[in-house]
Amino acid sequence: MDLTSQEAPQYQERIKRLQKHPVDGIALMKFIEAGLTWLRTNHQSVNALNVFPVPDGDTGTNMVLTMQAAYDEISNQPNRNFGRMAHTVAQGALMGARGNSGVILSQLWRGFARALDNYEYLDAENLVQSLAVARDTAYKGVVRPVEGTILTVAKDIAKAAQDAYKQSSDLIEIFETIVQAADESVEKTPLLLPVLKEAGVVDAGGKGLFFILEGILRFVRGQSLEIPHASVKPLSAITLGEALNSIEPGQDYEVVVDFFPKEKLNLEDFYTNLENMGTSIQIGEGDGLYRMHIHVPTEKRYEPINYAMSLGTISKVSMENLIAQMEQTRLEGEHNQLSLAKVEPGQIAVVAVVPGDGIGRVFASLGVSAIVEGGQTMNPSTQEILNSFENLPTDKIIILPNNKNIIGAAKTASELTVKNVAVIPCHSIPQGLAAMMRLAPNGDFEAVVQDMSDAINEIETGEITQATRNVEINGVAVKEGEFIALHNGMLVYASSDLEDACLGLLSKANASNYELITLFSGADVPKADINRYADAIRKVYPNQEVEVQEGGQPHYFFIISIE
Repeated sequence: MDLTSQEAPQYQERIKRLQKHPVDGIALMKFIEAGLTWLRTNHQSVNALNVFPVPDGDTGTNMVLTMQAAYDEISNQPNRNFGRMAHTVAQGALMGARGNSGVILSQLWRGFARALDNYEYLDAENLVQSLAVARDTAYKGVVRPVEGTILTVAKDIAKAAQDAYKQSSDLIEIFETIVQAADESVEKTPLLLPVLKEAGVVDAGGKGLFFILEGILRFVRGQSLEIPHASVKPLSAITLGEALNSIEPGQDYEVVVDFFPKEKLNLEDFYTNLENMGTSIQIGEGDGLYRMHIHVPTEKRYEPINYAMSLGTISKVSMENLIAQMEQTRLEGEHNQLSLAKVEPGQIAVVAVVPGDGIGRVFASLGVSAIVEGGQTMNPSTQEILNSFENLPTDKIIILPNNKNIIGAAKTASELTVKNVAVIPCHSIPQGLAAMMRLAPNGDFEAVVQDMSDAINEIETGEITQATRNVEINGVAVKEGEFIALHNGMLVYASSDLEDACLGLLSKANASNYELITLFSGADVPKADINRYADAIRKVYPNQEVEVQEGGQPHYFFIISIE
């Protein structure tokens, strides 16, 4: 992170001011805001670091939302005492934690705060101590720690801080050292975790942590926090309507433009010019074709199109009224209100996390008492999961996360209540549905939990989505845009044809040895085609019963249950 000749004098002046004034709680609030801003600026590049080439990377988004919750907490409760402010940060991060990356990030803040307690100011000595405790707390919070992840980056940061402190007690010099250490640690993650090396990516959680720290240092140096590192996403990963859940004021239209630039595209200038038009900017590229995604106010909806036209030849333009779409979604939601199971005091209530309205209706029909929206593409926070059951009139709660990336937040929520809460570690929708088949609302709580936990091991899960990049994993060569099949979370098949991908998955899963195949169709599958795919499966598997359910999940064309 080199300084330009223009930035250097400003940096030196800011350093002098910081060295004259103690780092108190208000300074921490500014640091948190800076780390959050820089992470948000670059969160799409973190999202793109999926091991599998699937279009729903969400590590960056989860970390942004976790940090946003932490910042919201301290902005409402400013305190000049650094230690007390750190505890407020930790509390906000804990309640806002989303996904595994967000949960681990919240544990880092928890340890950081624990070491500082009521220290009025931050100095070099207690910074070093707090980073060590943060590392230890995060490692203890993971049942089976894996190296080559955000945990390793936290460990390397703590060691770098200790080594730097032996040479200097200057707080800023130490912080510069740990940012460099974080960057180097992230780049080494593929050497420690073979799946990262095979996929050709670094660890997403570690990269997110680096951006948070780098954002703080950029704030200290007086550098911009709004212009992202130049990066592009795979072309197929950018689609219309993908950010409806986080529309900000003034984001009236979503505009997506495909174009061929006349000259080599300067990404830094491109981002800068787009920032004057709108927000939620994403850039995708494939074979020389660029896809520009942006949210703009009504009066600027044609500006991105005209801008792209000035840079080259436009091949396709898509525009969507986000406000109208949000209203339509609201009306559809009111029309499709779920009929959830009523629970009496003393009975067992089940909370399920689901990614689509159709899947939600299936869970409701099986007797869940609360639904939390979320899944692979939007992990709910600890607070959202906690809120789902706190007001239920029973103290016996079972949570079905239905996704491995939600289990951490679910377990954290279970520890924040006086109720008796069990988390069934189901990694998929089919596993969650299998568990629901064993629910006995009036049964013995421990026995029911055990029975439901056993059920998730008796079912096979398949998922069909679309590849966002070229890669070879598990011996399967994948091309960007191909349909890919995941069996129990592992990449097993790729094809240019959706029907063939479904059949390839079923073959890999040995579906002929089972009795029932259930297809949950995604939002991107035309309703007119769903039965055609089901009939093709029936033809190949005439001895199996094949059922079809409208799932409505994003990104995944089919979620397939095999039992």
